[in-house]
Amino acid sequence: GDIAAVAGVAELFIGDTLGDPARPRPLPVITVEEPTMAMVFSVNTSSLAGREGRFLTSRHLKERLDRELLYNVSIRVEPAENRDSYQVSARGELQLAVLVETMRREGFELSLSKPRIITREVAGQLCEPKELAVVDVPEDFVGIVTEMLSARRGQLVKMINNGFGRVRLEFEIASRGLIGFRSQFLTDTRGTGMLNTLLLGYRPYAGEIGGRPNGVMVSDRDGRAVTYAIHHLQPRGTIFVNPGDPVYPGMIVGENSRSDDLWVNITKEKKLTNIRAAGSDEALRLIPPRQFTLEQAMEYIEEDELVEVTPVSIRLRKARNR
Repeated sequence: GDIAAVAGVAELFIGDTLGDPARPRPLPVITVEEPTMAMVFSVNTSSLAGREGRFLTSRHLKERLDRELLYNVSIRVEPAENRDSYQVSARGELQLAVLVETMRREGFELSLSKPRIITREVAGQLCEPKELAVVDVPEDFVGIVTEMLSARRGQLVKMINNGFGRVRLEFEIASRGLIGFRSQFLTDTRGTGMLNTLLLGYRPYAGEIGGRPNGVMVSDRDGRAVTYAIHHLQPRGTIFVNPGDPVYPGMIVGENSRSDDLWVNITKEKKLTNIRAAGSDEALRLIPPRQFTLEQAMEYIEEDELVEVTPVSIRLRKARNR
């Protein structure tokens, strides 16, 4: 039966090729959805460049992206403003994250800019891609999921409760509102939630979505993070590095508890003297640092920051040193 079906399709195409008007024309070509999100891939220019990866140059980066274009028809690659960087457009944050994760496992080092949506002007009005987010969660997490998506400009359009302990919610939300949402969603629902999205098309711009409320702690010198310095910086915010991790000027080592950026010396060691007091040399207790996944790092950074991706590490840094 399968062979006969294939032969029938082939006969339709052959008849159309020979110009037989009695034969029906072939099926229309399937169109691929247009990219909705873009990110700039650039060469890693940090002080630690070349220590953990094998493919470092812009030539390596371009060859790898050109190779991706051969079989991934849903992405686009264009030269960016900087000659050592390329703008990669895809159908969402997850597709970009999968590409970057594949490249880092192959031995690439690169820097990533903050993802941005691709806008269009329709009938003189600025429009952005909008998606339908279908969420299936236990009843206990309906409130927190609704609060998270509402803060990201999501609008609840349907709610179904079948009385079996789970609720299905449908939200219309801008694509940029879903950046980094999946990991936060799984954490807040304790892994019990299910999320699926479907592109609805381009709708009027929904307005600004609140970004990161806090500033960051930025290292002001080369060296390695020291327990003594981390211990005294903990009251000022959340630390991102472990003792002994290499740092460099411009590298983000923590989140400031205030809204402005704070340049810190995280390599400062305790001054040694020959005078000792009772309790002065007790072991310092450190809070475990906050570790980022690739998707979380892509969401966390601001416009003036980059994600440094290597086969071993994911670091955050300022695009320019002060």
